[in-house]
Amino acid sequence: MIETKEVLRYLRTNSGVKDEELLQRIARCTEKAYQTIRPKTIYEFFDCTTDAGGALIGGVRFESKRLAANLAGCKQVVAFAATLGTQADTLLRTAKAEGAAQLMIYQAVLAAMVEEVCDNLEAQIKETHHVKLRQRYSPGYFDLALESQKDFFDLMDITKRIGVTLSDTMLMIPSKSVTAFIGVEYED
Repeated sequence: MIETKEVLRYLRTNSGVKDEELLQRIARCTEKAYQTIRPKTIYEFFDCTTDAGGALIGGVRFESKRLAANLAGCKQVVAFAATLGTQADTLLRTAKAEGAAQLMIYQAVLAAMVEEVCDNLEAQIKETHHVKLRQRYSPGYFDLALESQKDFFDLMDITKRIGVTLSDTMLMIPSKSVTAFIGVEYED
């Protein structure tokens, strides 16, 4: 269950806020989100090589000096996709009709929720495969172009497997979705 302090962080509010009305609204939105949303996740391991300009992952070249630095020394990466699904977008549309404050609270709740889904997936991968994982690295982050999202989607067949699509501007639909590469280090 996401913590209220995480929602407050996404709201850019002090985690020590004592505004009872705000805290109650966050609690109601969080409860509604957990009742409504059924996250979907997928992951897959790929061989990886890096050079100064990028990484070759599963036979696909991703141009990014920072991704290459992040994956340096890794022979494999795990690529994953996670989504809160269309139910999250429906909650956001409903909240928008209820006013800006409600929309902001739901945006924060759902941001914290998708982050929790990603964290839980990482924990599952570590436990199941007995590996250490590096920091997540997503298309659109630093010098990994958002346009590389298309290659990421093709690599994992994301649309077919969990129903997430890409807009013409490479934004994911449903909106509360995440893709990322994570360098894999095997435990001794």
